[in-house]
Amino acid sequence: MSIVVTGATGQLGRLVIDALLTRVPAESVAAVVRDKEKAADLAERGVELRIADYSAPRTLAGAFGPGDRVLLISGSEVGQRVAQHAAVIDAAKAAGVAQLAYTGVLGGPEADFDLAAEHKATEQLILDAGLPHTFLRNGWYTENYTGNLAPVLAHGAVVGSAGEGRIASASRADYAAAAAAVLTGPAEEHLNKAYELSGDVAWSLAEYAAEVARQTGREIAYNDVPAGTHLAILTGAGVPQPFAEILVDVDRAVALGALARRTGDLSRLIGRPTTPIAETIGGALARA
Repeated sequence: MSIVVTGATGQLGRLVIDALLTRVPAESVAAVVRDKEKAADLAERGVELRIADYSAPRTLAGAFGPGDRVLLISGSEVGQRVAQHAAVIDAAKAAGVAQLAYTGVLGGPEADFDLAAEHKATEQLILDAGLPHTFLRNGWYTENYTGNLAPVLAHGAVVGSAGEGRIASASRADYAAAAAAVLTGPAEEHLNKAYELSGDVAWSLAEYAAEVARQTGREIAYNDVPAGTHLAILTGAGVPQPFAEILVDVDRAVALGALARRTGDLSRLIGRPTTPIAETIGGALARA
């Protein structure tokens, strides 16, 4: 039996591997990756590599074994993810895995924004397959914002259309730690459960801008604009139209409170408070 992480060379996947290796021996961890060379550092740490691709179902045949505890990290190719996830689910069922954890989205079936649709469809596929499962419904990563600091600093403004809506974000490392806890803890505590994961503190984009200003000593404003203007700004900056529409729809959801939900599930799973936004901003500025 192994603990298997798919998408293990992605931003979240690598953090999950890091968290697992603080809890279990490396020989009990397997990483499903597309590119063996990209995962060479994981192999050097003693992690088993299993080469497979979400988009090539036949390659998934040997990715899992009987009794494995598997983390399906959602794919990054919006619009293709349901078919990709279905291939992983089919392979996991055929292998007889003991647990399939899935990184979905805060709110689960109640989430009503466009980006949630593929997550909801994936959860239903897992239920239909009858797999022993754990739904990790991740809220927003603070890095979704701090990873885009360059234009904020260049223009002295955070631009959005979320109004006064609030976001209960946490760091990727927080969500990774929760996944590791669920994959290594007693299975009976987590099977067939859904965790609504979010940060302990919800903040607005105006507060985010104010914190960036405080830490940089610069004038940073929050410019709240109509959705149509926001869309034009994003596409004008080179964001592809379909993805820009998704981002604007996320701000609509933020304005309605869809990403402000705080259940305490995340801090309970990781055994500590979630990472404050000021800390994540500080780290991003130090790397800028």
